[in-house]
Amino acid sequence: MGAFHAYDIRGIYNKDFNKETVYKIGFFLPELLKTKKVLVGRDARESSPEIHHALLDGITDAGADVYDLGLATTPMVYFATARYGYTASAQITASHNPREYNGIKVSRENALPVGLDSGLGTIKEWIETRTTVPSAKKGSVYSLDVKEEYLSFLMKYKGDYTSLNIGMDISNGMAALFIKEIMGQGGENLHYIFDEMDGTFPNHEANPLAPENIVDLQKLVKEKKCDIGVIFDGDADRVMFVDENSRFISPDLMIAVLGHYFLKNGGEAGAVLQDIRSSKAVGEYLSPMGATMHTWKVGRAFAAPKLREIKGIYGGELAGHYYFRDFFYSDSGIMAALIILDVVAEMKKEGISLSQLIGRIEKYHNSGEINFRIEKKKEAMDKVRSHFLSVETPVANYDFDGYRVEFPDWWFNIRPSNTEPFLRFIAEAKSEKSLKEKIEKVKELLREFE
Repeated sequence: MGAFHAYDIRGIYNKDFNKETVYKIGFFLPELLKTKKVLVGRDARESSPEIHHALLDGITDAGADVYDLGLATTPMVYFATARYGYTASAQITASHNPREYNGIKVSRENALPVGLDSGLGTIKEWIETRTTVPSAKKGSVYSLDVKEEYLSFLMKYKGDYTSLNIGMDISNGMAALFIKEIMGQGGENLHYIFDEMDGTFPNHEANPLAPENIVDLQKLVKEKKCDIGVIFDGDADRVMFVDENSRFISPDLMIAVLGHYFLKNGGEAGAVLQDIRSSKAVGEYLSPMGATMHTWKVGRAFAAPKLREIKGIYGGELAGHYYFRDFFYSDSGIMAALIILDVVAEMKKEGISLSQLIGRIEKYHNSGEINFRIEKKKEAMDKVRSHFLSVETPVANYDFDGYRVEFPDWWFNIRPSNTEPFLRFIAEAKSEKSLKEKIEKVKELLREFE
């Protein structure tokens, strides 16, 4: 039962959870979401067929019908959930985790996420305290094919990329379902690597945030002299990029790049969402375009409902999720990639490279996320915040999802991991010297807790 987390159900299959657990999740899901119809999709991991079978058995034994998408990207499940009015859906995936992992992402009406606080915790309790008694009338399983409609939706965001030389790493993940139908088979100006769907991830783990997993893309961009490199995670809800010099671009900065499409060229003005770890440079770049920046908690379970609440145009996270009002306030790696490629193509026509565009946005020195192994997370966080508030006057002070405290020339965020005994720290400063000093001070303050 160690697979229940803040955002989804995920862990090592047959260790953190097994098919008996999955059956019970399926059995209780219709009751939790008060429905007789559940939409289901799955990724290509080796354990996904067995999990799929157990989940469908549980749902139908509860008397509910299953509408089965088969192999699907996670955003395709979101699309079908919202587009066809399902009040419950489940995608079998462990996203970017290693091959031995698997899990289930649960959504309700309008593809809104179901997290630990909004239903997964209840299912966990029911599994532990209740028995499953199959319904007298077993539900049915129906196949559902939305691929062509979903492709048509995505194609609306495809621009003219003929001027670009593009490198793409599909990570052997679910983006392989669609990417060639959208972008083409590859050729002189379009280069794919690891474009076969393979749930064993034979080339690298499908986690683009880990530096070792983007090395092959960086080599490809250098060898083929690409203008941009694109890499997807395992279930295609996230995407990340390297510039023409093979330098990895921090995903939060791409929130600013998206502003060219929606705000500057699209002529819109309104709310844009970022997570609490995002660079201060994002808001500084977007505000003159008409963006009203909103900062919120990390994770889809929080970001998707928040974007809907503020009626935002779009939003993004440091982890490479990008959410769109026009995609039912959900995240899609392929949609984000198409839009960003469009912006990069337009910039190239003006003689501006991707690295030059990012240079206009990136104004701070950034620490990246630093992890401290600490059990007493709250006491440690409080000590760090109290120290800096005692020596400097803040210009902003957020106390959700950990703390984010902003000062005139620097800021920091310190937040607890939801699943591990870690504190995660990130900071930015206008000077590299100042940033190093702040990091050293934080390490000193936290030493007693390690």
